[in-house]
Amino acid sequence: MTYSKKGSKIKNFKELNINPERNLALKIIERGLQSIDSYEVVEKCLKLKDRTLFVSGKPFVISSKGKLIIVAVGKCAIDATKAVEKILGNIITRGIVLDVRPNKIFESRNIRYMAGSHPMPSSANVVATKEIIKILDKLSPEDIVLFIISGGGSTLLCLPEGGTCIFEQKIVEELFRVGASIQEINTIRKHMSLGRGGNLAKYAYPAQVISLIFSDVPGNDISFIASGPTVKDITTIANANTILSKYNILQKCSIDDCGLMETPKEEKYFKRVYNIIIVSNKHMLKEMANFAEEAGFSPKICSTSMTGEARDAGKRIAREISESPSKSVFLYGGETTVTIRGKGHGGRNQELALSALEELKNGKLVLTLASDGIDNGPYAGAIADSETRKKAQAQNLIPKEFLENNDSSSFFELTGDYLLTGAIDSNVADLTIAINNF
Repeated sequence: MTYSKKGSKIKNFKELNINPERNLALKIIERGLQSIDSYEVVEKCLKLKDRTLFVSGKPFVISSKGKLIIVAVGKCAIDATKAVEKILGNIITRGIVLDVRPNKIFESRNIRYMAGSHPMPSSANVVATKEIIKILDKLSPEDIVLFIISGGGSTLLCLPEGGTCIFEQKIVEELFRVGASIQEINTIRKHMSLGRGGNLAKYAYPAQVISLIFSDVPGNDISFIASGPTVKDITTIANANTILSKYNILQKCSIDDCGLMETPKEEKYFKRVYNIIIVSNKHMLKEMANFAEEAGFSPKICSTSMTGEARDAGKRIAREISESPSKSVFLYGGETTVTIRGKGHGGRNQELALSALEELKNGKLVLTLASDGIDNGPYAGAIADSETRKKAQAQNLIPKEFLENNDSSSFFELTGDYLLTGAIDSNVADLTIAINNF
């Protein structure tokens, strides 16, 4: 069983590791996170031989007369670009990295770093998106643009026709509040920015476009990952309006159409675009399953595209693992939603774990984690098991009350069973591990 705590991504690993089930769950998640390291994923994907760039084996000739431009957007942008720069070096003409982290952690001679806000857009995102469009101007067929697209890109690529993200922030906040799916949210986003929904491919035309995509969307539909900036969009303003009407959101805007715009549909912009998913939760779940098997357990990947209400998913997973044979490990990937009913703090992962708690018996455990390390707050997720329940009972904590107030972070702060990682250089949606050790 291969495992090393060197470079552990879970900062409170030692404090959480208090029984055999937790020990296994924490080591499984560490193996998974190590397997989706952005730098290493790019290193495996890209190879350069002479002036031919191989992308997962597919060759692209880099013309000596053309330019090679790098555009990286999202939570994986910095680390992925570091790998690209190591591989391509002086062949790179220029580039922009747009990430959510402080700019002190990225330095480059010919690639500019810009920091944007997340999860809500800001004027910094508008400025950065304009700069990306600027470096894509007046390219030729001999030029290549290598995009690196990852989760968080939707928020970062905010560029409405009016030049302000105020309307978008109001709409997205409301969509989060009512528990809209990521597909619904990103359908709206695609029609609110000149940087999404295939627009970056349009600006790069007629250059050769290569997009390395880190999937954080259940089902891996590339048109919804970061709102598909290099993917031809099949949704329309009418689709976006249907979603706005469904959730009664139109009244949140001071204009009738909420500033919606149509995405480019002309086929010519996408003929020389090569989009490839280089990592998704399938890869991580497979590595996690392998580790569980090495540890003597029977693993099962139950879902790579789990959706629905987090509290419903938590109860269902707790029942499934409670009814499973001894030495079972169930693995789930996806992205649930939370309908906000209370005024507490927490994310979908912590809410899932809290809802699972009441259903779990001795020897059973549920661990949930946001693979980017941020579950709508400072924590990445949480662990729920009999130890959690004992600590809650000792403090007279009633899980149901915290759940109804959407206050999962406060609950796990009191029991000490939150996962602390800080921002992680990866993003493949959320992961859940359920273990039956008896």
